[in-house]
Amino acid sequence: MFGLYIFLAVFLILGILLMIFRISRLINVVKGSDEKRASTSNNVNAMLMIAFMVIGFGLAAWYSVTYFDLYDPPVASEHGELTDKLFWRTMWVTLLVVVVTHVLMFVFAYKYRYKEGQKALFYPHNNKLEYIWTLVPAVVLTWLVISGWMAWEDIMAPADKDAEQIEVLGYQFAWSIRYGGMDNNVGDYDYRLIDDVAGNPNGIDFTDKANFDDFLFQNLVIPKGKEILLKIRARDVLHSVFLPHFRVKMDAVPGMPTQFKFIVTKTTQEMRDELGDQEFNYELACTEICGESHFSMKKNVIVMELEDYYEWKAEQETFLSVNPEFMDKVPEELKELAVVTAGIDKQD
Repeated sequence: MFGLYIFLAVFLILGILLMIFRISRLINVVKGSDEKRASTSNNVNAMLMIAFMVIGFGLAAWYSVTYFDLYDPPVASEHGELTDKLFWRTMWVTLLVVVVTHVLMFVFAYKYRYKEGQKALFYPHNNKLEYIWTLVPAVVLTWLVISGWMAWEDIMAPADKDAEQIEVLGYQFAWSIRYGGMDNNVGDYDYRLIDDVAGNPNGIDFTDKANFDDFLFQNLVIPKGKEILLKIRARDVLHSVFLPHFRVKMDAVPGMPTQFKFIVTKTTQEMRDELGDQEFNYELACTEICGESHFSMKKNVIVMELEDYYEWKAEQETFLSVNPEFMDKVPEELKELAVVTAGIDKQD
């Protein structure tokens, strides 16, 4: 209640000050002294407009140059080069429009400020001006849209048959990475089979023989120079896969699998050498706020040469070999194939 009284008192004081100001203006009008004050006030406001423009553009330029690397990490994928080209093309066109329109706005506010005896010019219509500001934006926007659409068609085209398949599953608050094994084919899943207690966080369906050689790994390991197909899904809420250096971003939507294909052009070590930072690691992050621990959804991304990747892949233990209890989920007629494919007989 005391806070309400304070609010009412402040409101009343502001009302009284406003009334005093209005009465003062009326008195000045009657005395004939208001015009001079209005002229001085307009001059001050006009100068402030120019000062605001200069300071505003100056700060924007300083911030952009100082923190440029933070928002524009080096590109390490083939389509990333094209994506950046489209981005900066759009950015420069937008920047040109922003600068021109704002300079005109602030300069006009200065140039056409109130001056005694100055009258406004009535300028009702100009066909040439109408054509220019209609056709120029139409042509520029058509160019941007068509070039963007062509790039989108190329980026989102079907992946090659031999593309490296990797499943990325998002859940609160982590990522689960599953690899397609030596057959390079990520097997089927069923959300009804998801069971963290039993050790099947991906809901792997062992009636699909493509799952027999699949394996999980804590980080995202990918080869350089070969097409990668990320098969993306979520099991609870909306997440978003983001690989900034590869210009990869795709939502992980519950009940609606998505995917993204790309080719990496720089290994982790090559990027470290380029940046002069031997501690650098590529990163997989979630860019969709998905709950209170959203910040923790990060994984390192390791990029290897293709030969090293194949060696690493061959050394990994399949999910079935690590969790042989899931052999009970394999159909009886496929168990012999599962034992061989999963490498369980090698362990014995």
